[in-house]
Parts: sequence; C-alpha cells; structure tokens
Amino acid sequence: MRVLFASLASVGHTYPLIPLAMAARDAGHDVHFAAGPAVHAPLAANGLRPFRPGDAFYEVYAEDLEPELARLRPDLVVHEWGLPGAAVAARRAGIPGLWHGFGRMFPDGIGLELPTGNAEAAGRPHVDICPPSLQDRDFLATERRIELRPVPFSAPSPLPVWASRRTSRPLVYLTLGTAFGTPELLNTAIAGLATLDAQVVVAAGRVPKEQLGEVPGNVSVHSLVPQAELLPHVDVVVHHGGSGTTLGALAVGVPQLMLPQGADQFANAEAVSAVGAALGLLPDEVNADAVAERTRRLLPRHGAAHRDAARAIAEEIDGMPSPAAVARRLPEYARAG
Repeated sequence: MRVLFASLASVGHTYPLIPLAMAARDAGHDVHFAAGPAVHAPLAANGLRPFRPGDAFYEVYAEDLEPELARLRPDLVVHEWGLPGAAVAARRAGIPGLWHGFGRMFPDGIGLELPTGNAEAAGRPHVDICPPSLQDRDFLATERRIELRPVPFSAPSPLPVWASRRTSRPLVYLTLGTAFGTPELLNTAIAGLATLDAQVVVAAGRVPKEQLGEVPGNVSVHSLVPQAELLPHVDVVVHHGGSGTTLGALAVGVPQLMLPQGADQFANAEAVSAVGAALGLLPDEVNADAVAERTRRLLPRHGAAHRDAARAIAEEIDGMPSPAAVARRLPEYARAG
C-alpha cells in the first residue's frame, strides 16, 4: 500500500507525524511525505521520501497537492490538522484520508482553520495523539478518533554527557520552542531559574545565544537540544506550552511550568494545570521571581502532588496504541474510504 503523509513545514507540525510514518514504512508500506524543504532533512534521514509539492514552502494548498496525487496515486493520505488543503485535495481525488493531530484540539481563532469545520473535508477520522483525559470534551464526543500514543521525536544530535548522568542536583529544562522565543522572555526565565539549586539546560531556539549574554555557571545554553533524548533525564520542564513539548514531558511523567505566548498554548496550559501536572504563568505574570517560585514548587523536594499527576498522565499515554499497532490498521482505513 502507498501512503502519503502531508504537513506544514515546521517542527511542531511535522514531528508528530514521523512516528506513524516510520511505523508504516517498517510495516512494508510505500511511504512518501509532502512538506516544505525546511523539514526534509529529518524526513529523508528516516527514509520517508520527502518532496515539496507545487510551490509550497510552508503551507500546502489543494492545488499544490492535486498533481502529486495524480502522480503518486496513494491508497491513503494522512494529513495533519494544519493542512485542510491536503484533506480537500484527497477528497476531490477520491482518495481516503485521515486527519492527524498534533496534540489537544486547538481552539478557534489561533490562525489555523479548524479541521472539524471544513465542509469539504469534514467527517474523516482523526489520528489523535492527545490522552483522552486532556482532550477537548466536544471533540471527544463528536469526532471519530484513532488513538495513537504520542512518541517524542527529535532530530538526532549528541546529548551532553552530563545531561544523561543523574546527580544530587535537579535538572531543569527551559525551552520556548522554535516560533515564540524572545531574548527578553528567555533572559527573564534564566534569571529566575539560575537562583535555584539546580542544573538548567536552555534550548534557545530562534534566539541567538549571544543575545542572552553571560549566564551563571549552573546554566548551559544551546541553540537546539535533542529534546526526545533529554526529557527522560529532566525533573522539571519550563516552556511555552507548545503541544510537542507538553506531550513529550507528560509522556515521561515530568511536571511543567508553562509560560504560554500564543496559538494553542493558553488552552494547553489550562488543560494540563487543571489535572495538576503543571503550573502556569500568564504573560503579565512572568518575572524572574515568579518563575523561580513556581519552578521550586515543582522540584522533587516540594512537588510530589504535581509529579504524581504527571505520572498518572504518563501511565495513560503508555496505555495508548503504539505507532506500530496503528500502522497495522492503515489498510482498513484505505479500504473504508
């Protein structure tokens, strides 16, 4: 069977699809991946045959994908929530398709078209990587879902030796993702975290390290870190509330301090805080002292209740079907189209 995956050309939208795409490849399916060139390197490294459809660099519209569907003639198209155009193109071509989520169903008004609101692409099942206890209630009640365990993915890179060694000092990981980080917010968070008796790892993302100036000795700043490899060693994650980092931390049972900045991050922070697995600070509440105080409450010495809540979600995630199990079912959805 030939399966075409399609996503926006960003880490937050492409990486959630990679575990299922790799499992489909391992199951013997002929897998191709339509996305802009910014994400081709990790896709190619995993044998997922990336290509740029039409003139697409970030978004993919129906007219970009239609000639590629005629060329590849896939049996199934797996299109992520950010690409309603791919869903429309598959529907017009008479090809069965599945939506693929990147976390909790996002609220209206964040700059993405709701996949549940597109009349031409509505009604298709959703591969849902969000644990049901955190998923939007209306979405759970009204949509056809295919549960899939969220598996953190990051492009391979060396993990600092010290990061994989447990010491007496807690390890705190700070990231603001690849789209929302600013020098001001990172510097504020670093100033607060540096006051803790902890080792702090910072992924600066799009912020040049030189804009962060000198940092204290217990803080290590990197442009990028292999997040999927780092998270199992971390005691607290301080981050922006992006879906990938949120689910990655929950999958390993780590409590979080969430500093939402935009998009779906406020809804994510509210949902994870409501079950006790996180604390949050809204933009007008963020200062160095507040970051230090909230993070201190999450550290192992003080944050047993938050850690227990995070571990409960980790157990829920562990019980969700694996990518290999869902990949075995893909021919069913191709036939049912």
